[in-house]
Amino acid sequence: MTPIEQLVQTLFDYVKDHAVKLITGLVLMAVGWYLGHRRASADWKKQEFLDRLNLSLNSIDDGVLKIRTLSEKRCEEVFLNSAAAETVKKVARKTTAANPILPIPVKENWYYLNAVLNDVSEQFAAGFLKRDMGAKVTSATYLIVLTCEAEGEMKTRKIRAMVIQKSLLGNLPPEMPILQSPHHITRWTTLQFLAAEYLRDPGRFLEVELAVS
Repeated sequence: MTPIEQLVQTLFDYVKDHAVKLITGLVLMAVGWYLGHRRASADWKKQEFLDRLNLSLNSIDDGVLKIRTLSEKRCEEVFLNSAAAETVKKVARKTTAANPILPIPVKENWYYLNAVLNDVSEQFAAGFLKRDMGAKVTSATYLIVLTCEAEGEMKTRKIRAMVIQKSLLGNLPPEMPILQSPHHITRWTTLQFLAAEYLRDPGRFLEVELAVS
């Protein structure tokens, strides 16, 4: 028997001995792909993207509510641990229109917020370095809280780390500001809820100083 024939025979024997495992693996792979594709299609139809973490800056400028995205990444890129990322996605589905804050256990909440803080701090690292070198920078204290707005007016449902100046959240205007889009009324409702919740349970929030030149 030639070397090539021996190789073919060896491969044939291997496939014959492991046929069940190989077929099972292929079937599981196909099922996983189908379920993943089906879930992705369903999420797209519902505009639901709970595998993403959106860092959302909220401000009121000249009486206008402004919502700006600082960054958006996969949850795994921010929380770094697949189990932590899956927990965030799971609890995000439990938020309601009345309470958009992720219901993370109190003892664990800091670890998730700290992961977001690390990501935010990286984005604003230049400001801190310039101040350390003696350059003039502008800084302010912000609050961060993990949310997932479930109210129907939102065009997309995502996990959002709300970022807002502490001074603003503590002094929201009594009247609704001008909205840049009709569906932003949901964000205004969220900010009102967050202001009340910060007074009731500040442990749900993380305070951070951000500096820019």
